[in-house]
Amino acid sequence: MKTEVFNKELNLINDENIRKNAQIILDNLPDYFYNIPAASTGKYHPKFANTDKGLVKHTKVAVFFANTLFGIYKFDSHTKDIIIVSLLIHDGLKKGFVEEKYTRFDHPLLIRELLNNIRNLLTLTNYEIDEIATNVESHMGRWNTSEYSDVVLPIPKSVTQKFVHMCDYLASRKQINFEFDESTNLIE
Repeated sequence: MKTEVFNKELNLINDENIRKNAQIILDNLPDYFYNIPAASTGKYHPKFANTDKGLVKHTKVAVFFANTLFGIYKFDSHTKDIIIVSLLIHDGLKKGFVEEKYTRFDHPLLIRELLNNIRNLLTLTNYEIDEIATNVESHMGRWNTSEYSDVVLPIPKSVTQKFVHMCDYLASRKQINFEFDESTNLIE
């Protein structure tokens, strides 16, 4: 199973149904997600994320920040689970459904399409699917436009959307350094 790389992060999800659904979603992400660097150009992510499996490492660091910040932000257990799922899949279609050469600017919007495509496999409520999708759609924050695209991404509005954006933002800072073992597990 592709999701084994995220066992530690999946185990942070308390609700068994949400955890199983997260595994289903992760299993339906393209294979490239599990192997590529976090950025096509290497300009916007730290060194650890610009290596093979860098996107997985970036994702793990975003979840690490969320789990750490849960000690300050008092979300209920269900909300924490939804945030973790959102972060696990936020860049899951970074290069589209079929791997393209460069990052697709509209990649946050593609997750809702994926969730709709696999809806028959999921046991999440419509509300949970919408929460995950809107968290992902707005994860780019103020970087919601591009000179290379006519798409305008939504700006985070809710507390959870802002939190997901913040965790992704922190995980992409070039100044941070995390170490990983050979299985891409975060060394804490």
